[in-house]
Amino acid sequence: MSDVAELPPPGVVLVEDNDAGPFAETVCSGAHVLRADEPAANGGNDSGPDPYSYLLAALGACTAMTLRMYARQKKWPLEKVRVVLKHDKIHATDCATCETKDGKVDRIERWIELDGPLSDEQQKRLLEIADRCPVHRTLTSKIVITTRLEGAR
Repeated sequence: MSDVAELPPPGVVLVEDNDAGPFAETVCSGAHVLRADEPAANGGNDSGPDPYSYLLAALGACTAMTLRMYARQKKWPLEKVRVVLKHDKIHATDCATCETKDGKVDRIERWIELDGPLSDEQQKRLLEIADRCPVHRTLTSKIVITTRLEGAR
């Protein structure tokens, strides 16, 4: 799946064009090789999830892992976690909790299903803990992205 000569070290993600389509990318994270693409409706070949799907996957996986770790630490009877996510852009005026009322804002909806004989109090606490997963905190905090042109003279 990958023509990447050398995989990046842990903690580094490498994204390179591939020949699967005009927007197809090979994504390497440590020893893991994934694909990304745009859907056909956006001019891609749909050879992999689109970038927003990967963003949702990161939040969903982090949420599930965080809940699992917390429940395990507390010795709570959490048997299964299921997280469903959806991303869209909405008008700021349609957002009751947004500070700005101009333009559009990104909205991520997250539904969490917890299986196991958990009390109402345990379920409530796990819902609070979901907002503490590291990816959730990153997405809701100020982010600084530094971009450099590699090999520029």
